[in-house]
Amino acid sequence: MTARDVKKIVLAYSGGLDTSVIVKWLQDAYGAEVVTFTADLGQGEEIEPARAKAKASGVKEIFIEDVREEFVRDYVYPMVRANAVYEGLYLLGTSIARPLISKRLVEIAHETGADAVAHGATGKGNDQVRFELAFAALDPSLKVIAPWREWDLNSRTKLIAYAEQHGISVPVDKRGEAPFSVDANLWHTSSEGKALEDPAEEAPDFVYQRTEDPQSAPDTPEYVTVGFERGDAVSLNGKVMSPAELLTALNEIGRKHGVGRLDLVENRFVGMKSRGIYETPGGTILMAAHRGIEQITLDRGAMHLKDELMPRYARLVYEGFWFSPEREMLQAAIDESQRHVTGEVRVKLYKGSANVVGRSSAETLYSLQHVTFEEDEVYNQKDAEGFIRLNGLRLRLMADRKKRLGKND
Repeated sequence: MTARDVKKIVLAYSGGLDTSVIVKWLQDAYGAEVVTFTADLGQGEEIEPARAKAKASGVKEIFIEDVREEFVRDYVYPMVRANAVYEGLYLLGTSIARPLISKRLVEIAHETGADAVAHGATGKGNDQVRFELAFAALDPSLKVIAPWREWDLNSRTKLIAYAEQHGISVPVDKRGEAPFSVDANLWHTSSEGKALEDPAEEAPDFVYQRTEDPQSAPDTPEYVTVGFERGDAVSLNGKVMSPAELLTALNEIGRKHGVGRLDLVENRFVGMKSRGIYETPGGTILMAAHRGIEQITLDRGAMHLKDELMPRYARLVYEGFWFSPEREMLQAAIDESQRHVTGEVRVKLYKGSANVVGRSSAETLYSLQHVTFEEDEVYNQKDAEGFIRLNGLRLRLMADRKKRLGKND
């Protein structure tokens, strides 16, 4: 398919400078009609102005949708069930939003008869991979257009000049050098680039947007109780809430206590290392609480297997393989493990920390009778002797061989 073959393109559209320029560039370079899709993922800013900007660019079909509930219910919660953390620290906030945006772009392409989809991700980052792997899984017949890999507008100065040349409004704050780039949704805020590019330098205070400085947080701890059913959070402090409502409430509580800050140098899928500042206040509390309820409801074997699978699951999410068969296979196993992960967890929040301090469940595997230091009638301590002897048999045999051969290794 050549540029002349493309008739209609669905663009992931934020209404910012980059995607506003992309609308005009697509119209000129491809001679095609452009449809825009703007998703409210809980990024914390008004998205309705995107409609007026799209109209001003000649867009006739404009989709603006509140997908916060779907985002948390169908993408964030499955990831929480897996306890997914990339490279030991990153809670995958940007990564987990891309599959939903991609799915809606493909669905809108089908609804409007479009033959192409487009995104504003650059050629250096992970997002281009995430979008395009999702498109490949959902409808490989659609042409994928990535302007940053095609045009010569490779600087902010050139973008602004192009915008002014074509009558595209440029926000005042875009005319100067942006101090850093931000991506946000209901799960997290990510800040990268410019002022943050030197990993040896501490991030300036102004970078943090979603959390208070832990040093300035309240001097009194706050306790929250998160209720779970089959691995999903369903209530906060006894009040039943929808997924998006609950995460929104946890974000506000976590913000106040400075919970969820992360300064990370991560390994991008495309090969380079990247430094980012992440803020995931509600997500940090939720992940800690989920681990807490699993501690008393999940069998040791299931828990250890989940912990072995988790890095693979997290890497699949990070690299854009949400719609892959292997992620779906892992999800099925993880979801099976959650059948009895039901109960309540109490979390203590204090100056940047979120620590589990209490767990209770009608489906608990915790037996006070077995673990008590007092006298009991359910556990014969003499049984441990045979258990240890059998488990140590192979070690004794290897020690005997070393002694027989006179070797130390």
